[in-house]
Amino acid sequence: MDYANHTWIQTFILVGFTTSEALRPLAFLGILCVYLLTLAGNLFIIVLVKTDPGLSTPMYFFISILSFLEIWYISTTVPTLLQNLLHGSAPISPAMCFTQLYVFHSLGMAECFLLCVMALDRYLAICRPLHYHALMSTQVQQWLAGATWLAGFSSALVPATLTATLPYCLCNVAHYFCDLAPLMQLACVDTGWQAQIYIVVIGLINSCNLAIILGFYGGILKSILKMPSATSRAKAFSTCSSHITVVILFFGSAFIVYVGPPVVRAEGRDKLLSLVYTFLTPFLNPIIYTLRNREVKEAVKRTPKRIRSMLRKP
Repeated sequence: MDYANHTWIQTFILVGFTTSEALRPLAFLGILCVYLLTLAGNLFIIVLVKTDPGLSTPMYFFISILSFLEIWYISTTVPTLLQNLLHGSAPISPAMCFTQLYVFHSLGMAECFLLCVMALDRYLAICRPLHYHALMSTQVQQWLAGATWLAGFSSALVPATLTATLPYCLCNVAHYFCDLAPLMQLACVDTGWQAQIYIVVIGLINSCNLAIILGFYGGILKSILKMPSATSRAKAFSTCSSHITVVILFFGSAFIVYVGPPVVRAEGRDKLLSLVYTFLTPFLNPIIYTLRNREVKEAVKRTPKRIRSMLRKP
Protein backbone atom coordinates (compact mmCIF):
# COMPACT_ATOMS: atom_id res chain seq x y z
CA MET A 1 0.00 0.00 0.00
CA ASP A 2 1.33 3.44 -0.97
CA TYR A 3 0.99 5.72 2.04
CA ALA A 4 2.07 8.86 0.20
CA ASN A 5 -1.45 9.71 -0.94
CA HIS A 6 -2.86 9.60 2.61
CA THR A 7 -3.26 12.59 4.91
CA TRP A 8 -1.23 12.04 8.07
CA ILE A 9 -2.94 13.06 11.29
CA GLN A 10 -1.30 15.75 13.43
CA THR A 11 -3.76 15.54 16.35
CA PHE A 12 -6.19 12.91 17.59
CA ILE A 13 -9.49 13.96 19.19
CA LEU A 14 -10.82 11.79 22.02
CA VAL A 15 -14.62 11.86 21.85
CA GLY A 16 -15.46 8.84 23.95
CA PHE A 17 -18.34 10.19 26.04
CA THR A 18 -20.77 12.88 25.02
CA THR A 19 -23.22 14.27 27.57
CA SER A 20 -25.69 17.11 27.60
CA GLU A 21 -24.56 20.54 28.77
CA ALA A 22 -26.68 20.17 31.91
CA LEU A 23 -25.19 16.80 32.93
CA ARG A 24 -21.58 17.52 31.94
CA PRO A 25 -20.58 19.46 35.12
CA LEU A 26 -22.22 16.82 37.32
CA ALA A 27 -20.45 13.99 35.51
CA PHE A 28 -17.16 15.88 35.70
CA LEU A 29 -17.45 16.45 39.46
CA GLY A 30 -18.50 12.85 40.07
CA ILE A 31 -15.56 11.42 38.11
CA LEU A 32 -13.16 13.88 39.73
CA CYS A 33 -14.32 12.96 43.24
CA VAL A 34 -13.99 9.23 42.58
CA TYR A 35 -10.56 9.81 41.00
CA LEU A 36 -9.30 11.72 44.05
CA LEU A 37 -10.75 9.11 46.41
CA THR A 38 -9.04 6.38 44.39
CA LEU A 39 -5.68 8.12 44.64
CA ALA A 40 -6.16 8.76 48.37
CA GLY A 41 -7.34 5.20 49.09
CA ASN A 42 -4.48 3.48 47.27
CA LEU A 43 -1.93 5.88 48.73
CA PHE A 44 -3.34 5.15 52.20
CA ILE A 45 -2.87 1.41 51.62
CA ILE A 46 0.77 1.96 50.60
CA VAL A 47 1.54 4.15 53.63
CA LEU A 48 -0.26 1.78 56.00
CA VAL A 49 1.66 -1.27 54.76
CA LYS A 50 4.99 0.57 54.93
CA THR A 51 4.46 1.96 58.45
CA ASP A 52 2.55 -0.75 60.33
CA PRO A 53 4.73 -3.65 61.57
CA GLY A 54 1.70 -5.94 61.63
CA LEU A 55 1.43 -5.71 57.84
CA SER A 56 5.07 -6.52 57.07
CA THR A 57 4.21 -9.77 55.29
CA PRO A 58 4.57 -10.83 51.63
CA MET A 59 0.81 -10.60 51.05
CA TYR A 60 0.64 -6.94 52.07
CA PHE A 61 3.86 -6.16 50.21
CA PHE A 62 2.17 -7.30 46.99
CA ILE A 63 -1.02 -5.43 47.92
CA SER A 64 1.02 -2.23 48.27
CA ILE A 65 2.60 -2.89 44.86
CA LEU A 66 -0.89 -3.36 43.42
CA SER A 67 -2.01 -0.04 44.95
CA PHE A 68 1.00 1.75 43.47
CA LEU A 69 0.24 0.20 40.09
CA GLU A 70 -3.43 1.26 40.36
CA ILE A 71 -2.44 4.88 41.08
CA TRP A 72 -0.35 5.00 37.93
CA TYR A 73 -2.94 2.98 35.97
CA ILE A 74 -5.88 5.26 36.66
CA SER A 75 -3.75 8.35 36.11
CA THR A 76 -3.11 7.36 32.49
CA THR A 77 -6.78 7.52 31.50
CA VAL A 78 -8.86 9.64 33.89
CA PRO A 79 -7.26 13.04 33.05
CA THR A 80 -8.28 12.68 29.39
CA LEU A 81 -11.73 11.47 30.50
CA LEU A 82 -12.12 14.59 32.66
CA GLN A 83 -10.99 16.78 29.77
CA ASN A 84 -13.48 14.99 27.54
CA LEU A 85 -16.32 15.68 29.97
CA LEU A 86 -15.27 19.29 30.55
CA HIS A 87 -14.87 20.33 26.92
CA GLY A 88 -16.81 17.66 25.02
CA SER A 89 -13.58 16.35 23.48
CA ALA A 90 -9.91 15.96 24.35
CA PRO A 91 -7.23 16.71 21.71
CA ILE A 92 -4.04 14.70 22.07
CA SER A 93 -0.91 14.54 19.94
CA PRO A 94 -0.03 11.21 18.25
CA ALA A 95 3.14 10.93 20.36
CA MET A 96 1.20 11.38 23.60
CA CYS A 97 -1.55 9.09 22.35
CA PHE A 98 0.79 6.20 21.55
CA THR A 99 2.67 6.77 24.82
CA GLN A 100 -0.64 6.56 26.70
CA LEU A 101 -1.51 3.41 24.76
CA TYR A 102 1.79 1.73 25.61
CA VAL A 103 1.84 2.73 29.28
CA PHE A 104 -1.81 1.76 29.76
CA HIS A 105 -1.35 -1.72 28.33
CA SER A 106 1.99 -2.20 30.08
CA LEU A 107 0.38 -1.45 33.43
CA GLY A 108 -2.64 -3.62 32.60
CA MET A 109 -0.45 -6.59 31.74
CA ALA A 110 1.75 -5.94 34.79
CA GLU A 111 -1.38 -6.09 36.95
CA CYS A 112 -2.33 -9.33 35.23
CA PHE A 113 1.05 -10.87 36.15
CA LEU A 114 0.89 -9.38 39.66
CA LEU A 115 -2.49 -10.97 40.36
CA CYS A 116 -0.91 -14.29 39.37
CA VAL A 117 1.98 -13.69 41.79
CA MET A 118 -0.49 -12.82 44.55
CA ALA A 119 -2.29 -16.12 43.92
CA LEU A 120 1.08 -17.91 44.21
CA ASP A 121 1.68 -16.15 47.53
CA ARG A 122 -1.67 -17.34 48.89
CA TYR A 123 -1.00 -20.86 47.61
CA LEU A 124 2.34 -21.08 49.41
CA ALA A 125 0.93 -19.55 52.61
CA ILE A 126 -1.94 -22.04 52.82
CA CYS A 127 -0.55 -25.16 51.15
CA ARG A 128 3.12 -24.86 52.22
CA PRO A 129 2.92 -23.03 55.56
CA LEU A 130 6.09 -24.56 57.06
CA HIS A 131 8.23 -23.45 54.12
CA TYR A 132 6.33 -20.24 53.33
CA HIS A 133 8.75 -17.69 54.78
CA ALA A 134 11.76 -19.44 53.27
CA LEU A 135 10.14 -19.65 49.84
CA MET A 136 8.77 -16.09 49.96
CA SER A 137 11.81 -14.27 51.36
CA THR A 138 12.30 -10.53 50.96
CA GLN A 139 14.64 -11.11 48.03
CA VAL A 140 12.10 -13.38 46.32
CA GLN A 141 9.33 -10.82 46.88
CA GLN A 142 11.38 -8.06 45.28
CA TRP A 143 12.36 -10.30 42.38
CA LEU A 144 8.74 -11.30 41.73
CA ALA A 145 7.55 -7.68 41.91
CA GLY A 146 10.25 -6.59 39.46
CA ALA A 147 9.45 -9.50 37.15
CA THR A 148 5.79 -8.48 36.91
CA TRP A 149 6.74 -4.95 35.81
CA LEU A 150 9.34 -6.22 33.34
CA ALA A 151 6.93 -8.77 31.87
CA GLY A 152 4.14 -6.19 31.59
CA PHE A 153 6.22 -3.51 29.87
CA SER A 154 7.84 -6.07 27.56
CA SER A 155 4.66 -7.82 26.43
CA ALA A 156 2.93 -4.52 25.60
CA LEU A 157 5.61 -3.64 23.04
CA VAL A 158 4.15 -5.80 20.26
CA PRO A 159 0.55 -4.45 20.08
CA ALA A 160 1.65 -0.88 20.87
CA THR A 161 4.35 -0.88 18.17
CA LEU A 162 2.02 -2.34 15.54
CA THR A 163 -0.56 0.35 16.27
CA ALA A 164 1.95 3.22 16.37
CA THR A 165 3.39 2.35 12.94
CA LEU A 166 0.03 2.45 11.12
CA PRO A 167 -0.87 5.37 8.81
CA TYR A 168 -3.93 7.29 10.03
CA CYS A 169 -6.45 9.17 7.91
CA LEU A 170 -9.13 9.94 10.54
CA CYS A 171 -8.66 11.76 13.84
CA ASN A 172 -11.79 11.24 16.01
CA VAL A 173 -11.07 8.44 18.49
CA ALA A 174 -14.35 6.93 19.73
CA HIS A 175 -12.99 6.41 23.23
CA TYR A 176 -11.96 8.40 26.30
CA PHE A 177 -8.33 7.26 26.02
CA CYS A 178 -6.05 5.91 23.29
CA ASP A 179 -6.76 2.19 23.03
CA LEU A 180 -5.92 -0.38 20.37
CA ALA A 181 -9.24 -1.06 18.65
CA PRO A 182 -10.49 2.57 18.46
CA LEU A 183 -7.16 3.69 16.97
CA MET A 184 -7.04 0.89 14.41
CA GLN A 185 -10.45 1.95 13.13
CA LEU A 186 -8.87 5.26 12.05
CA ALA A 187 -6.09 3.71 9.96
CA CYS A 188 -5.85 4.22 6.20
CA VAL A 189 -5.20 0.52 5.64
CA ASP A 190 -6.79 -2.79 6.54
CA THR A 191 -5.76 -3.73 10.09
CA GLY A 192 -7.15 -7.25 10.21
CA TRP A 193 -3.87 -9.05 10.86
CA GLN A 194 -2.73 -6.46 13.43
CA ALA A 195 -6.01 -6.89 15.29
CA GLN A 196 -5.57 -10.66 15.26
CA ILE A 197 -2.05 -10.34 16.66
CA TYR A 198 -3.05 -8.09 19.56
CA ILE A 199 -6.04 -10.29 20.37
CA VAL A 200 -3.73 -13.33 20.43
CA VAL A 201 -1.07 -11.56 22.54
CA ILE A 202 -3.48 -10.07 25.08
CA GLY A 203 -5.76 -13.11 25.07
CA LEU A 204 -2.86 -15.54 25.52
CA ILE A 205 -1.32 -13.57 28.40
CA ASN A 206 -4.66 -13.15 30.16
CA SER A 207 -5.68 -16.78 29.57
CA CYS A 208 -2.37 -18.21 30.80
CA ASN A 209 -2.35 -16.06 33.92
CA LEU A 210 -6.00 -16.82 34.66
CA ALA A 211 -5.38 -20.55 34.19
CA ILE A 212 -2.43 -20.39 36.61
CA ILE A 213 -4.53 -18.44 39.14
CA LEU A 214 -7.34 -20.99 38.89
CA GLY A 215 -4.78 -23.78 39.32
CA PHE A 216 -3.40 -22.18 42.47
CA TYR A 217 -6.88 -21.69 43.90
CA GLY A 218 -7.76 -25.26 43.03
CA GLY A 219 -4.87 -26.35 45.22
CA ILE A 220 -5.88 -23.86 47.92
CA LEU A 221 -9.45 -25.15 47.94
CA LYS A 222 -8.22 -28.73 48.20
CA SER A 223 -6.03 -27.84 51.19
CA ILE A 224 -8.77 -25.82 52.89
CA LEU A 225 -11.26 -28.67 52.66
CA LYS A 226 -8.74 -30.91 54.44
CA MET A 227 -8.45 -28.56 57.43
CA PRO A 228 -9.94 -30.10 60.57
CA SER A 229 -11.71 -27.08 62.07
CA ALA A 230 -14.29 -24.71 60.64
CA THR A 231 -12.40 -21.78 62.17
CA SER A 232 -9.25 -22.64 60.23
CA ARG A 233 -11.21 -23.02 57.01
CA ALA A 234 -12.98 -19.68 57.52
CA LYS A 235 -9.68 -17.91 58.22
CA ALA A 236 -8.07 -19.38 55.11
CA PHE A 237 -11.03 -18.40 52.94
CA SER A 238 -10.98 -14.85 54.34
CA THR A 239 -7.35 -14.30 53.30
CA CYS A 240 -8.26 -15.21 49.69
CA SER A 241 -11.68 -13.59 49.26
CA SER A 242 -10.37 -10.08 48.57
CA HIS A 243 -7.97 -11.29 45.91
CA ILE A 244 -10.63 -13.45 44.25
CA THR A 245 -12.99 -10.45 44.04
CA VAL A 246 -10.32 -8.31 42.34
CA VAL A 247 -9.46 -11.13 39.92
CA ILE A 248 -13.11 -11.49 38.87
CA LEU A 249 -13.52 -7.73 38.30
CA PHE A 250 -10.27 -7.32 36.37
CA PHE A 251 -10.25 -10.44 34.18
CA GLY A 252 -13.99 -10.48 33.54
CA SER A 253 -14.16 -6.97 32.09
CA ALA A 254 -10.80 -7.24 30.26
CA PHE A 255 -11.76 -10.48 28.52
CA ILE A 256 -15.07 -9.07 27.30
CA VAL A 257 -13.46 -5.91 25.90
CA TYR A 258 -10.36 -7.37 24.24
CA VAL A 259 -11.20 -10.95 23.32
CA GLY A 260 -15.00 -10.89 23.54
CA PRO A 261 -17.48 -10.96 20.64
CA PRO A 262 -17.14 -8.16 18.04
CA VAL A 263 -20.72 -7.01 18.77
CA VAL A 264 -19.46 -5.61 22.10
CA ARG A 265 -17.04 -3.27 20.33
CA ALA A 266 -19.44 -2.53 17.47
CA GLU A 267 -22.16 -1.28 19.80
CA GLY A 268 -19.78 0.81 21.87
CA ARG A 269 -20.25 -1.22 25.04
CA ASP A 270 -16.49 -1.65 25.31
CA LYS A 271 -16.21 1.98 26.46
CA LEU A 272 -18.54 1.31 29.37
CA LEU A 273 -16.95 -2.04 30.22
CA SER A 274 -13.47 -0.53 30.12
CA LEU A 275 -14.58 1.79 32.92
CA VAL A 276 -14.68 -1.29 35.15
CA TYR A 277 -10.97 -2.14 34.94
CA THR A 278 -9.64 1.38 34.30
CA PHE A 279 -11.79 3.26 36.80
CA LEU A 280 -13.98 1.10 39.03
CA THR A 281 -11.46 -1.61 39.98
CA PRO A 282 -8.76 0.85 41.17
CA PHE A 283 -11.45 2.63 43.19
CA LEU A 284 -12.78 -0.57 44.75
CA ASN A 285 -9.43 -2.21 45.53
CA PRO A 286 -8.70 -0.17 48.69
CA ILE A 287 -12.29 -0.74 49.85
CA ILE A 288 -12.08 -4.48 49.18
CA TYR A 289 -8.76 -4.86 50.99
CA THR A 290 -9.80 -2.77 54.01
CA LEU A 291 -13.43 -3.72 54.59
CA ARG A 292 -12.89 -7.44 53.93
CA ASN A 293 -9.55 -7.82 55.68
CA ARG A 294 -9.37 -8.08 59.45
CA GLU A 295 -5.64 -7.37 59.72
CA VAL A 296 -5.91 -4.16 57.70
CA LYS A 297 -8.86 -3.00 59.81
CA GLU A 298 -6.85 -3.64 62.97
CA ALA A 299 -3.89 -1.73 61.49
CA VAL A 300 -6.22 1.20 60.74
CA LYS A 301 -7.36 1.19 64.37
CA ARG A 302 -3.74 1.25 65.54
CA THR A 303 -2.88 4.24 63.37
CA PRO A 304 -4.33 6.97 65.67
CA LYS A 305 -2.46 5.48 68.65
CA ARG A 306 0.83 5.55 66.74
CA ILE A 307 0.23 9.13 65.66
CA ARG A 308 -0.54 10.21 69.24
CA SER A 309 2.56 8.45 70.58
CA MET A 310 4.72 10.13 67.93
CA LEU A 311 3.28 13.56 68.81
CA ARG A 312 3.99 13.02 72.51
CA LYS A 313 7.67 12.34 71.93
CA PRO A 314 9.89 15.34 72.81
